[in-house]
Amino acid sequence: MSTVPATAAAWATADPYAAALRSGQGPLFLRRADGWLLPLEVERWCARADAVDREVLDRCEGTVLDVGCGPGRLVAELAARGRAVLGIDVSAAAVDRTVRLGGPALRRSVFEPLPGEARWGTVLLMDGNVGIGGDPRALLDRVTALLRPGGLLIAETASVDVDERAQVQVVGLTATGGADAHFPWARLGTRALLRYARGWESIGQWTTGGRCFVSLRSRRSRIASSSAEPPKRTAVISSQRARNMSAGSPVPDR
Repeated sequence: MSTVPATAAAWATADPYAAALRSGQGPLFLRRADGWLLPLEVERWCARADAVDREVLDRCEGTVLDVGCGPGRLVAELAARGRAVLGIDVSAAAVDRTVRLGGPALRRSVFEPLPGEARWGTVLLMDGNVGIGGDPRALLDRVTALLRPGGLLIAETASVDVDERAQVQVVGLTATGGADAHFPWARLGTRALLRYARGWESIGQWTTGGRCFVSLRSRRSRIASSSAEPPKRTAVISSQRARNMSAGSPVPDR
């Protein structure tokens, strides 16, 4: 998918994003090309896992891969529970913060080779990460390849019925970023995600704390991958992937 390198590079070099994660505070937004802003929930991401997060994590099965782990609250919570877990993110600041919290993490894109290919029990796409790459079908295909047969995907969707693709950039309150910082993103409600989830079994849908979630089970038949690296519990910081995005509604740029 040709847009993935640009997406990863934009997130990896987005200074407002790195600065926000290091401070644990916003404001931070995804800015569409038409000037509309989508608020990013930096403070919540940088806090410990809350009750809504913990309910999601209770549903995880087997080893867990958190795609676009951000500052690592979910990875740290699972690690504290003694679960085999790995977070991946393209942002060095995100990976560093995850590791400082006690969670294993890699700086790598979900579209790059990863440990445990075809062996993960659960993949998480939280905080709007169903938007990674701007191509939901390509992302779901990649998740299928990461999961073991019958593996579980838990995704957080937008709280409104939406299916949109846009070029966006990460900005702070006043920063706008350069033209080369734009990258493709998708924003999906539950119904839209289910439309793209061909070959998946819908396990459940729920809303709690104003946030919406879907769980899907892979129907992929087992294709042995003798070269697949087993999931790791130790943090190895080398190269990783994406960002996090609030499922809230956009607000007009002022």
